[in-house]
Amino acid sequence: MRKKTVGNIAFEIFNYTLMIVLAIVTLYPFLHVLAVSLNDPYDAIKGGITIFPRKFTLVNYIETVNYPQIPWAVFITVLRTVTGTVLGVLSSAMVAYVINRKDFIARKAVSIMFVITMYVSGGLIPEYMLMRGLGLMNNFLVYILPGLISPFNVIVIKSYMEGIPADVEESAMIDGANDFLIFWKIILPLCAPVIATISLFIAVGHWNSWFDTYLYCSSEPKLTTLQYELQKILSNAASSSQVDYYSNLDPNRTMKVTPHSLRMAMTIIVTLPILFVYPFVQRYFIHGMTIGAVKS
Repeated sequence: MRKKTVGNIAFEIFNYTLMIVLAIVTLYPFLHVLAVSLNDPYDAIKGGITIFPRKFTLVNYIETVNYPQIPWAVFITVLRTVTGTVLGVLSSAMVAYVINRKDFIARKAVSIMFVITMYVSGGLIPEYMLMRGLGLMNNFLVYILPGLISPFNVIVIKSYMEGIPADVEESAMIDGANDFLIFWKIILPLCAPVIATISLFIAVGHWNSWFDTYLYCSSEPKLTTLQYELQKILSNAASSSQVDYYSNLDPNRTMKVTPHSLRMAMTIIVTLPILFVYPFVQRYFIHGMTIGAVKS
């Protein structure tokens, strides 16, 4: 084993120190928000909370989940996220596969069209009129159809497909596979890393979206989403300065839930599902699946 030089030791010390500092900078904001959300609301106003709650309580979370629309909003949000992610990934992947085919005559024109749509938009009012004209107002499909195919996702998947050896498709065609079978059985599995990445992007977008609910489904309680309900809670809390939590339980208690504490609890509620999903997707960011697929 080669003996380490002074330069190597100094580099390792610098490297480890930098990584530790970056880890602290990354984790501290989340731990601080978690601590404030688990702390007594009035005590949190005093400040000075770091990464541990000073007076532990679950009142902020209880106040949030006690809103009657929250359970149904969670169901709609999960349904929207799962449906939108699956259909969005499949649609984008199929379009990417088509425009990546060398025998597709209009591949360049379609690619240019997709790029143009990334920079040119009709605007909010034409989009609203389009949704209304299509009959998507107060319709669950308004969460799925408008963002079914994303030009950015198509371009990313297409770029990844370009790295797949053409011999893979040719050998499948020789064996009698059609285009759909090649896409479903060969191309899609080989694109697992980029599919996982795009799935995470789409899922986070659906999970965090609330403005489309406000625009198109605000008058239909059965189509409300978690983010929209939390946004309404926060707006109501901010407008009334503070939300009385204990008044219905004990008139002698004066403790109240503050907008700041509610905001911290909501942040944790909407962040945890993504944090739980991310570890299962992260491994696909690093490892490719095309290595060794074809041996020349």
